[in-house]
Amino acid sequence: MSVTIQEVAEAAGVSKATVSKVLHKSYSISQETCDRVNAVIKELGYQPNRRAQSFATGATKTILFLAEMQHGVGFDNPHLFEIMAGVENALSEKGYGLIVQHSTAVELLRHFDELLQGSYVDGVILHASVVSKDVAICLAHTELPYIVVGAPDFSNQLCWIDTNNSVAGQIAVTHLRRNGYDRIAFIGLNGALATLNEKIPAGYLREGPPTSEGGAAAARALLALPMQPNAVICANQYIAFGCVNELKVSGIRIPEDMAVITFDDFPFSKIIEPQLSVVNLDMFDMGEQAAKVVLRRIRTPQYLVQSQTTLPILIERQSTKKLL
Repeated sequence: MSVTIQEVAEAAGVSKATVSKVLHKSYSISQETCDRVNAVIKELGYQPNRRAQSFATGATKTILFLAEMQHGVGFDNPHLFEIMAGVENALSEKGYGLIVQHSTAVELLRHFDELLQGSYVDGVILHASVVSKDVAICLAHTELPYIVVGAPDFSNQLCWIDTNNSVAGQIAVTHLRRNGYDRIAFIGLNGALATLNEKIPAGYLREGPPTSEGGAAAARALLALPMQPNAVICANQYIAFGCVNELKVSGIRIPEDMAVITFDDFPFSKIIEPQLSVVNLDMFDMGEQAAKVVLRRIRTPQYLVQSQTTLPILIERQSTKKLL
């Protein structure tokens, strides 16, 4: 015969309501009480009926994650899977499940009511790739708790969380200057430079596709300048890969003639020769933080956050070795 919640409560010396709160990982129960109740649950072998709990509370204990996930996204946007892993880790600790679904901003707008209804999930986490201005208008009127991962690139009143990209850029600049590099060029960082208060010499800011081909083309343009830079900051690893290859073909020594630094620690930083210094962004942590925000919004619907989190960390390698 299965153990009941009443038997657990009596053995732990608490009420059924307290046992229920412990099972739901409520923040209102002391750690001492949680430990005592969990010890009794383990001793008696109690197994809660999740289906009955969901029926009684009207909660699904499920969060929806929406993002663009077309073919090849694992290579084009490796951040996405680190974010999802962080989300799942934080949700599972609170007894929540995760549903991952592909969408685009157009598809989300078309099926908004169908996707974001409370009887389907308790909350939703949206990657910025699926949030347009029209989607933002709909989100502003939904009662379903949500959080957007990545700050939208337009003025908004949304609830969102993002990495601190301006700090990441400043870390890269400061590191290069401390190591003696004073002519710093930028590839693919036009949007971030406004927050760095940098005076960029003519030709030192290069834009183009965020690809290895784009990085190679930008490197060629930098090498054609009358005064070549002695360091370059690349917006992503693909740009850095193309940039490094082009510098090598042109006989430029890294870091003796030109230092190279980029962001994130994958996929190329450790296999490029020389290994690249990076400003690493912890996407797993951002996923965990996003999950915690949406769970808090379930408990407190009026809670709103627009914040930057996950401070970047410098990983110094051979590509920015200090000048003698």
